[in-house]
Formats: sequence, C-alpha cells, structure tokens
Amino acid sequence: MSVYDHVEIELQAAKAAEAMGDMATAFRHLERAHILGQNSTRFHVLAHFRMLGWAWKQRDLREIFGQLFRIVGAATKTFIGLVPQGNSGGTNVSPFRSMAVPDDLQAIMKQSQR
Repeated sequence: MSVYDHVEIELQAAKAAEAMGDMATAFRHLERAHILGQNSTRFHVLAHFRMLGWAWKQRDLREIFGQLFRIVGAATKTFIGLVPQGNSGGTNVSPFRSMAVPDDLQAIMKQSQR
C-alpha cells in the first residue's frame, strides 16, 4: 500500500468522524492526511482544501483564511520541495514550521519508500 493510499484512508476517516459530529477527531485525521500527503502537490492541496471545508462548517474565520493562504502555498511550493516536513497543516501552527512526524506515520512513509 502506498503512502497516498494511507492519505485516502485518513480522508475517509475524517469524513466518517465528521458525519458522526466528532469534528475534533475529523480534524486530527485531516492533519494526518496532510502530513502523509505533503510531498505530493495533489494530496497536499487536497488536504488543505478538506481543512478549508472543515473550517467552513465550523464557521472558523481564522482557519478559513489560514487554509486559503495554505492552499496557495501548497499549490505553488510543493513541487519545488518547499514543504516543512511534519507540519500538521492547521492554523494553530506556522505554515513554515517543521514538526516531528508521529512514529506511526514515519513507519508508513518509510515503508512506501521501499
């Protein structure tokens, strides 16, 4: 299974959590999808787009505007490698800050490199 299959799994888990009204869990899955997908322009932008949808449903203006900014950055910077590895993608973290990748996601990323 590729890392991008795992991105899809996280996106589906976010959708399921949101459907159950568990918005906090939904966002955690979106963050995980972001970390896994941030080396692909397609999946990086998709994660931010889904975060934007989450923010819209929450009526969180700070997150909405932060995600709009991040979508532009993901669309224009990912393909040249300007990605802060491990960044969770939400507006609670600077878009320029690298972060530690959770161990389970590191294992998925490492396995996909083989």
